[in-house]
Formats: sequence, structure tokens, C-alpha cells
Amino acid sequence: MRIDFHASAEPTLGVEWELALVDRRSRDLRNDAAHLFARAKARLPDPERLHKEMLKNTVELVTGVCRTVPEAMADLRRTLEVVLPAGDDLDIDLLGAGTHPFAEWTQQELTEGHRYEELINRTQWWGRQMLIWGVHVHVGMPDKERVMPVLSALLRYYPHLQALSASSPIWAGVDTGYASNRALMFQQLPTAGLPFEFATWAEFESYAHDLLTTGVIDQLDEIRWDLRPAPALGTLENRVCDGVSTFEDLAALTAFMHCLVVDLDTRLADGETLTTMPPWHVQENKWRAARYGLDAIVILDADSTERLVTDDLAETVARLEPVAERLGCAEELASVLDIPRRGASYQRQRAVAHESGGDLVAVVDSVVRELRTSLG
Repeated sequence: MRIDFHASAEPTLGVEWELALVDRRSRDLRNDAAHLFARAKARLPDPERLHKEMLKNTVELVTGVCRTVPEAMADLRRTLEVVLPAGDDLDIDLLGAGTHPFAEWTQQELTEGHRYEELINRTQWWGRQMLIWGVHVHVGMPDKERVMPVLSALLRYYPHLQALSASSPIWAGVDTGYASNRALMFQQLPTAGLPFEFATWAEFESYAHDLLTTGVIDQLDEIRWDLRPAPALGTLENRVCDGVSTFEDLAALTAFMHCLVVDLDTRLADGETLTTMPPWHVQENKWRAARYGLDAIVILDADSTERLVTDDLAETVARLEPVAERLGCAEELASVLDIPRRGASYQRQRAVAHESGGDLVAVVDSVVRELRTSLG
């Protein structure tokens, strides 16, 4: 089968930010997305900036097509400045994290729609467990033949993104021991998790044909890889990151993803053969970053060289500085290194839990407060 890729002339940027709805008093999840939508959409200049998700406890803020990270952050800020007051009217706060610390999946309600019902009907227990939230970043690609090689090379930096964004250490009232429980939960769904490493677009088309023919998927966006092509948008979509609670972290992660994709694509276009790693190393790196976060020792190459992820991160950010200057996100890229200094979200959540004697309501309070404080 042929899959048309609507290539982007420029490395444009789009961000999707999933946020959970929590009750202001109990701090449990609220299944009130419909009510929040009714209030917020009437006040939004562009209602398409706010999307529903599979569960009624979730909203997604979506940018338009942006050229720079500051433009994308300003776009999201305008939407959030409407959604937060709409939530105030309903005694709802927004939570930016990969999971909620104590919510029970049995209490959550499905958004109406045949597609969501079909997903739950098929995936059963695992599908109903998906109380998870993330950030998706799209980067425009100019040539479909470069999409899969760039995707495969980008897997080298998977653990860096996972460790920086990890924000889901506590699940159903229990500290899981993982920095990102979301990463391992989400991969239980069919076609989710790490992508296959295809060398050509034709190989991806053949794969998609097999899935459609055998009924694994009904449409292309049901390929739920952590990194995947988005042919209709002409982008490479990065879905690695856990939910994020501050604009500072979101801008840093978005800049890092933007620079990585543009750097790899530029080098490939200049004739360089991009370096990839064996899939068993990629798989191990995902587990290590999910388990240990910023303390993970990751595998860097096919020769099994290992290094502390934060040490490699500092070197990578330095190498990407000229790319960030060209893309107008030098300040945001530099702030990537601030995340380990102040602690990633999973570390901040654990610190609150420890200081409060295990009070998970206090953990929710802290994450909610971070979002409001970052808005200014």
C-alpha cells in the first residue's frame, strides 16, 4: 500500500499537552471534561486548541503549526489562561504528570465515541488501566525517505527524554520504585511501545499494510509507537515524554526534541549515515530510564559503551547549541540542564511524599501548584 506523506518545507513544530482534571477538595480525578469544555471553548479564540481524550478526566491542549519553541509555548499559554479559570468555575484544577498518585481506574468514565469503546472492548483490563498522561511533540520533515532513518537514530536519545520528563513514580497509592511507571504501562497496548527500526519508507508502508490486512489496526494513527510518523501532518511525532507540570520543563523538552530531529535530518541530508543501536540496547535503555530516571546508566552505541545519562546529556546539549541558535530556542535548550539541577518531577513528587509522611494529597497539591506558578 502507498502512504502519502505531506512533507513540511520547514521544520515546523506542534505540541500536544495532556492534563488531568482533579477535584479541588478531594484531589481525586474528576470525570468532568464535558463541563470544562463547555465553559472553556466559548472563551477560546480557536476552540480547536482544546481536545477531548479517551477518558472524561482528561483534556489536551494543542498548538497550531508553529515555527519556534517560544511561539509554541505562547500558543499553549493563551489556551491555558482560558482553561484554568474555566476549571476554577467548577472547582477543578489541572494536573500535569504521567500518572495520578492515588486515583482508581474503576472510577473513571470513557468519553463517548465508537473508537474509544472499541479500544477498551479489545484491550480489556490493560486498556482500562490507562490512567496516564503525556506530551507529544511533532517536528515537520521535508522528505518521507528521511523519516524512518531519523526515527531510528533518535532512539539513541530515548532514555534522555524519558529520564528528564519522568513524572509517574506513584500508582494507585503505591510508590512503584520507577521514575516513569507510565512508560511501562502504555506499552501494554497493541502496537504501542518502541517502534520497529525500518530503513525505508517502503518498509513502513509494508508493515502498515500487514496490520490493516490482518485487522490489528483500522487506521494508521492506531500505530501507537513512542516515536512515529504522522503522514497526514508531515511530521515525526515524539510521544516519549511523561506529562509535564511547568512551562519551563515543557519548553526545555520541546526544544530538545526539536533540535534533535533537525540535527539528525540535516546530517542525513548532507550525506551522513546516521548511527543506530541494536534494538536490544534500545529496549534496555527504555527500561533503565523508566526505572532509574536521571540516575540511569545508559548504553550509547553498538559497542555497549555505557555512561550516566546526565553526563551524556550535558555533552549532547552542548553539541546542539548551534542548532538551537538557528531554531530560535537557545535559551530553552540550555534550560534542559536545569531539570537535573532542581530535580525531575518524579524526584520532586517523592520529596513531597517523604516530607509529608506519605500524604498523596500533598503530592497532588504540589504538582497542581507547579502548573499555576509557572503560568505566572
